[in-house]
Amino acid sequence: MSVKDALREQRIETPSWAYGNSGTRFKVFAQQGVPRTPYEKIDDAAVVHRLTGVAPTVALHIPWDKVDDYGKLAEYARDRGVALGAINSNVFQDDDYKLGSVCHPDAAVRRKAIGHLLECVDIMDQTGSRDLKLWFADGLNYPGQDNIRARQDRLAEALRETYERLGDHQRMLLEYKLFEPAFYTTDVPDWGTAYAHCLQLGEKAQVVIDTGHHAPGTNIEFIVSFLLRADKLGAFDFNSRFYADDDLMVGAADPFQLFRIMHEIVLADALKPAAGIAFMLDQCHNLEPKIPAIIRSVLNVQEATAKALLVDHEALAAFQQDGDVLGANGALMDAYNTDVRPLLRELREEMGLDPDPMAAYRRSGYAEQIVRERVGGEAAGWGA
Repeated sequence: MSVKDALREQRIETPSWAYGNSGTRFKVFAQQGVPRTPYEKIDDAAVVHRLTGVAPTVALHIPWDKVDDYGKLAEYARDRGVALGAINSNVFQDDDYKLGSVCHPDAAVRRKAIGHLLECVDIMDQTGSRDLKLWFADGLNYPGQDNIRARQDRLAEALRETYERLGDHQRMLLEYKLFEPAFYTTDVPDWGTAYAHCLQLGEKAQVVIDTGHHAPGTNIEFIVSFLLRADKLGAFDFNSRFYADDDLMVGAADPFQLFRIMHEIVLADALKPAAGIAFMLDQCHNLEPKIPAIIRSVLNVQEATAKALLVDHEALAAFQQDGDVLGANGALMDAYNTDVRPLLRELREEMGLDPDPMAAYRRSGYAEQIVRERVGGEAAGWGA
């Protein structure tokens, strides 16, 4: 398959919550024209797809995107040229979850949390979504606060019950995070913990790699390669981190890391949609306007992927076999240092798209339109 053909097939899912207001733990910054409803979030996601050609699905977050009729929401998305993607659960924004959700010492709180996870599977049945994405804020702030091993048992029980509710064509994607909001120990702190639980559950349980959820210096491409080999890599949450958490656009902190990650994906022939890996954005745009930031993020992933597709694998393998360290590194750097923007502009023209999606958005007048039209009501944001 040619580089262009591979890029033409690439799919990047955008998150509904990235179109709403967001901020830091200190302040959520309001912007004009942000969506007020899940339907308006879909309108914005449809614009991103029309301009980039590779973002045909939008992930939902429940209850932030709760509606009375999910079938109607799915139909609305289809009419605008996109589809509903992963359903993200939320068991971290309720006072009952102060000491945890599925790992909470109180069985009644655990039951409430599991009920929400099962509700999310019900929603998947209505939207036609394949993926249930789980992230837990559960953990401990102080030594002795709870029994660490017992919490793993509770987690396993909750995951098992949810897993058994999945349909034949549905999957569970388990995300991990090193720390925060739990500062002593997190119940799913790393890829190994997520992998161990998914391994016990079965083939419909896979790991999500959030590129911002690791300790400094972590070699994410090693994790990618390991999980690909084990057939347990189900999805990415793309973003960037400088210090902690993951609220920056993908490729902002370390574009070379993104290239190295995509190199492992290309090497394993796992880029095509049939490989089953969901390439999703998970970003909060605090200062920058929402839609342009998402378009830029999609372009950043495209550029890293294009460079990864240009690696001369035969030459690289020969250098590796010969033990030529500099030659092998040079083969990677040659691809990384290639300016792929002309290639991507040419590809977009062939796809009937504007070669410059950012400029096309500025010219479209959509930003001004939504500022005029989205007056009144409550703007979507964290918790809405």
